[in-house]
Amino acid sequence: MASAPVLEHDVSLRPYNTFGLEVKARLFARFSSVDELRALLALPEVQQSEKLVLGGGSNLLFTKDFEGVVLKNEIRGLEIISQDDASALVRAGAGESWHGLVQYALDQELSGIENLSLIPGTVGAAPLQNIGAYGAELKDTFEQLEALETATGELRTFSAAECGFGYRESVFKGALKNQFIVTGVLLRLHRQARPNVRYGDIQTTLQDMGVAGEPTPRNISEAVSSIRRSKLPDPAQIGNAGSFFKNPEISQARFDELKSQYPALPGYPVPGGVKVPAAWLIEQCGWKGLRRGPHGVHDRQALVLVNHGGAQGQDIRDLAYEIIASVREKFGVELHPEVNIM
Repeated sequence: MASAPVLEHDVSLRPYNTFGLEVKARLFARFSSVDELRALLALPEVQQSEKLVLGGGSNLLFTKDFEGVVLKNEIRGLEIISQDDASALVRAGAGESWHGLVQYALDQELSGIENLSLIPGTVGAAPLQNIGAYGAELKDTFEQLEALETATGELRTFSAAECGFGYRESVFKGALKNQFIVTGVLLRLHRQARPNVRYGDIQTTLQDMGVAGEPTPRNISEAVSSIRRSKLPDPAQIGNAGSFFKNPEISQARFDELKSQYPALPGYPVPGGVKVPAAWLIEQCGWKGLRRGPHGVHDRQALVLVNHGGAQGQDIRDLAYEIIASVREKFGVELHPEVNIM
């Protein structure tokens, strides 16, 4: 039987967002099971309020207090629910940390998500934006997810096709936005290692680590973790939400035109065009390392906006829009935030 839900009033969200911004939630509650979530959603005060489901708070920029109810997802659990010689089906509770799931997979000698090591946030947030890094995406191993419909309290499953995965996109950011709360995710992981070392940084780092021959999933995880630590600041030390902008995709013709003007412009082929690193564009506009009092752009990674301490969310938002405008003016390329601006 579910425990009685507890609704707290005027709760600071500073511990629950990796930017470390001092904002409040009018209402706040935690849930650690589907039954507890249903009990919360049945409360009139919750039904009548705007809802924000919070995992690790690593992909959010609060620009003001949240006047609705924040529901903190703390559903745990990691288990292999079926397996054979080739693969294992792993289920993870939505409130588990994503990197914790990666470590669990490595401990079980399973391959498939090691390139996604050290991505902040929770398992439940991962499919919402189809997290990806270093040549891998969640959709590569995704089997299905379980989610509760907020309007009815019914639990249903979604296949990969039903999730509509794209580049940092899913149906939960579009047509079904705010209609479902993810409670669990199932991944199909490999028994035999399938090393994905297409990114040059991984190969270079493995060499620096002294790894010869075919790397193990743990080798790759350690390499990716090392790269991320070298490029991205630790939110425990400096407030940030990782990469603030998506890498834009442009047509081949537009890329060729820009390449003739800027020969050093990097680009990576994708279906329908070329993906251009947003960090390179931002750096060329002179933003890398810029500081405006308590907020600014990270000095080692132009994709990362930071709170040095005491910044206001609206100031960080305004800086992001200035960066977008400058890239548009210089390159004619539109950047889009990867972070959710509230």
